[in-house]
Amino acid sequence: MFRLIIQEKSFQSVFLQEVFQRNDNMKHIRVLHNPAAGTSDHSREILKSQLEAVGFECSYYSTKETDEDEFVSDRADIMAVVGGDGTVRKLAGQILNRKVLNRKPPIAVLPCGTANNVARTLNIRGSEEEIISRWIKGTIQPFDVAELKGVADTNFIMEGVGFGVFPKLIKKMKAMENVPEDPEEELALALKTLHDIILDYKGRDCELIIDGQQQFGQYLMVEIMNVQSIGPNLNLAPMARVDDGLLDVVLVPVEEREALANYVKNRMEKGKDEVFFGTSVRASSVKVKWNGKLLHADDQLLEQKKQTEVSLWARKGVLEFLV
Repeated sequence: MFRLIIQEKSFQSVFLQEVFQRNDNMKHIRVLHNPAAGTSDHSREILKSQLEAVGFECSYYSTKETDEDEFVSDRADIMAVVGGDGTVRKLAGQILNRKVLNRKPPIAVLPCGTANNVARTLNIRGSEEEIISRWIKGTIQPFDVAELKGVADTNFIMEGVGFGVFPKLIKKMKAMENVPEDPEEELALALKTLHDIILDYKGRDCELIIDGQQQFGQYLMVEIMNVQSIGPNLNLAPMARVDDGLLDVVLVPVEEREALANYVKNRMEKGKDEVFFGTSVRASSVKVKWNGKLLHADDQLLEQKKQTEVSLWARKGVLEFLV
């Protein structure tokens, strides 16, 4: 997958220049809408009228009615996601796996999921009208991904891969029967659940090789991140950049249990911008041997049949977003 993407880099740049510098204003935008995301009313008619009002030609597809392998079209100048991080990831996976001769359109995001960690890192803020109006300007943000090896169900990440308390949180949240529909209430429940997990979690032995340097320890949390926040907007790597070709490695040993619990408590009380107490280590490649079988890749909970080594390599600028 990534070998083909790197070969296409110069072609991709030419394509973007042609799209946003040509004289006509009727760029074709293909909208992928997850109707289950968020609480806002994003009907087909409202979305189309908002996009056409700023000069786009628009086609609309519901993710509930469209197969993933039909998400991307050669006709589209821009692929727009109206949804959360999960929908962004699904589209990115389809773009990354395209053949060499197919162009790769930039991604525009109208965030309406629960956490929207990708949009937060890209600083996509403002009203729906403000966000959409910026798309016509064609401001491109290169976006790194990480190639992932040693995991059966996926081969890349956009947000992060991790071990310890956060996969445990995902598992508990998935098992709950009455999760609030309101995004803020769901985030609050996730934070409270995570706080309880941190207090009881025993920690696991872990061996890491970070850019060739070995490190051992017993940890509550190991997160290798490509964006600034994960899960319920845990701002673990506030200095992370999506275009530097590096990953941010966040390690929380068992000795820092109280500090991690207090961070989550403060995050509940002070809001989403509460800064993490620790610091990350930046690296282009990471290998992890975790003494356990549970991990997450972005928002996917994965359970390995046996303990294996997981490897990641940063791949610089293989996706591009409109911001």
